[in-house]
Amino acid sequence: MENYHSHTEFCDARASMAEIAESAYKAGFKVWGISPHSPICCPSGANMKSEDMDAFLSESKRLKGEYEGKMKVLTGMEIDYISDTFGPDMEYFKSLPLDYRIGSVHFVRTKDGKPVDVDGPAERFLKYLDSEYDGDLIYVAETYFAMELEMLEKGGFDIIGHLDKIGDNGSHAWSELEDQVWYADLVEKVIKKAVEKDIIIEINTKKFETSGRFFPAERWWPLLKKYDAKLVLSTDAHYPGKVASGYNEAFDRLRSKGMLSQLKIMTNFLAER
Repeated sequence: MENYHSHTEFCDARASMAEIAESAYKAGFKVWGISPHSPICCPSGANMKSEDMDAFLSESKRLKGEYEGKMKVLTGMEIDYISDTFGPDMEYFKSLPLDYRIGSVHFVRTKDGKPVDVDGPAERFLKYLDSEYDGDLIYVAETYFAMELEMLEKGGFDIIGHLDKIGDNGSHAWSELEDQVWYADLVEKVIKKAVEKDIIIEINTKKFETSGRFFPAERWWPLLKKYDAKLVLSTDAHYPGKVASGYNEAFDRLRSKGMLSQLKIMTNFLAER
């Protein structure tokens, strides 16, 4: 079992790196990646502070030593793509001694360029949809995927995180959002671009226990198979008790669809680059 997406006290999680690592080890993981939300250029209560970077890297190094021979601990980071001047391709992020990088979109630009967090609780998203985007859900969804395409074009990361996360909150505003042809076309464009750029696509299992869905949603997995996308399973754990949440269910469904060969061992993938 391998996981490359987890959070700790350095960003918006509710446990220390040591607690998360211990829970992962007890759950049977052989490789565990810790990937805090990166420092960013706008106010956020979910992202780590740049002044905590040295402490994070130091603790990660300590845990690597503590679990040597038992579980491989990897130092990662989930880096926000905010604009063409702030994202995983920045020299700052490239210079950090990380084992891998996840590129994700959480903040969608308003029509006047303001980054607004569209992740998190659906109630907050619906409030922001009204106050920041004038209720224009199509604009939000189209901009979300446009930003992912921009991020993929610029590069600087290894894994794209929760590729269609906007579909979850967006569906609370319009239940038929993901049924729209234009929406499906955008999902396919991002998958194709990720494959073209040799970026691994994460199957994020965080919401399976509460909503029965993965990211990308299972309805898009035929596209992952069609384009032979490279995949990893990640639980996006924020709590010790959630380190394996949805993991086995996703694995079993990938197996039933004949897609296990697409799962990549991240350490091997990085060594090949």
